Amino acid sequence: MHTLSSYPLNRRQLARALFGAVAAPALAAKPSSYLVYLGTYTGPKSKGIYVTRFDPASGKLDPIKLAGEVEQPSWVTLHPNGRYLYAVSELGGNVQGTVSSFAVDNRSGELKLLNRTGSGGTVACHLAIDKTGKTIAVANYGNGSVATIHLEADGKLGQRISLQQHAGSGANPRRQRGPHAHAVVLSHDNRFLFVPDLGLDKIMIYRFDAATGAITPNDPPSVSVKPGSGPRHFAFAPRAPFAYGLNEMGSSVIAFAYDAAKGSLREVQNITTLPAGFSGENNCAEIQVDRAGKFLYASNRGDDSIAVFSIHPRQGTLTHVERVSTQGKIPRNFSLDPTGNYLLAANQNTNNLVTFKVNRKSGKLTPAGQVLEVPSCVCIEFLAAG
Repeated sequence: MHTLSSYPLNRRQLARALFGAVAAPALAAKPSSYLVYLGTYTGPKSKGIYVTRFDPASGKLDPIKLAGEVEQPSWVTLHPNGRYLYAVSELGGNVQGTVSSFAVDNRSGELKLLNRTGSGGTVACHLAIDKTGKTIAVANYGNGSVATIHLEADGKLGQRISLQQHAGSGANPRRQRGPHAHAVVLSHDNRFLFVPDLGLDKIMIYRFDAATGAITPNDPPSVSVKPGSGPRHFAFAPRAPFAYGLNEMGSSVIAFAYDAAKGSLREVQNITTLPAGFSGENNCAEIQVDRAGKFLYASNRGDDSIAVFSIHPRQGTLTHVERVSTQGKIPRNFSLDPTGNYLLAANQNTNNLVTFKVNRKSGKLTPAGQVLEVPSCVCIEFLAAG
């Protein structure tokens, strides 16, 4: 889930965003509804980014409508000020991927294209915007590179700032012949950028300069995972010094102790997302930690489920709670809503978005009785409606 913060940040607000700084600020009034932007794979049934309206009191979703036409918007993310949305175009082959910027109408949900720029690599797949709102990072899965791009004050994409090319291979000759950068995740204090690379069995770590938007290799520059695991996505605990890596090929979650001063990770646990005795093909897809830092959720494509874990408050280790069917095939993405009371699961191959009620005490999920038809839905992003 991507959450919105106030913008711009003053010094006190920025301090509160740092690990171990001061107590979190008081929450603003809760919105009465949210727009939910849905990234898709385009084709006969999809033309781009769709939008629906979500009622956090009832969990109900309105029918979808097309918000903006764009090719293969498999990942979308919102600017911290909520006025702009950015999308990758995950183009196949050796064609350079693109990043598109849109102005958001937070009443109608419509998107107006501002401009586009190259992603710096092939098969662009993931985006992250820094806390200042001045830089966007993009992961390129095809050739295994990561770029940072300047964001103009009017929301448009500016010049590329940095381009880091990964090199090497992994244990699986079919899937890990070369690097495959799969996600870009900034640390809470905006000092480090973490890039899981499926092809290298490493999570690459970069220092991020918020003043310039540049990234440079950290010391240490990476952390390695079990060969053949194929790290895909990555999430931080909201306050405690823990982080979690999701292994696509290994169908597991790694719990890390995180040193925020050094930007380093130390593995403390590797736990499966699958039921005992599972023998089919499975590829994990998405990982999220709830806002209280009590529960972690991970999706299985193959088992077609959400695995739920509780988080030990002092050790950061995970304990299995349950595994729930997503009521569809290939849940490439899911998202907890901003209230934490609902989880939306996007089933790519059955073209449906399924709503679950979240038990905030146990972390367990219960189908909420609503299934929305969405063509090839693969990304979910919430925005407070106007």
